[in-house]
Amino acid sequence: MSRDVQTTRGDVAPNERSRYADAALTPPVDVIEDANGITLYADLPGVSRDKLDLKVESDTLTIEAESGIALPEGLRSHHTEVGLARYRRVFTLSKELDTEKVSAELAQGVLTLRIPKARHAQPRRIEVKVA
Repeated sequence: MSRDVQTTRGDVAPNERSRYADAALTPPVDVIEDANGITLYADLPGVSRDKLDLKVESDTLTIEAESGIALPEGLRSHHTEVGLARYRRVFTLSKELDTEKVSAELAQGVLTLRIPKARHAQPRRIEVKVA
């Protein structure tokens, strides 16, 4: 995992069934770092833009979302393991990242977040003068 981002998982222990209604799925996330910043790809199947909540507070990025599976008209479910999926994932961001310039895109169930490195953390070339 990149040194620029750390993840916290919100897993629920099996013996905590009474709190199951508050549980959230942990979506799989790929984190890719390059010289200019990081890109996160989060799998959020069935999530629409209006059910997606992204927050950056201080050095914490939180992804929360809900998806619902709509049944075709005239059909009913006899057994549903995940009817309304809630997703939650929290990341601790490095101070090297510029959280003021986060960009996000949701397409075909994949959330793409781009967080550039702050200007002071980007690589730069140093000119050497001949004396």
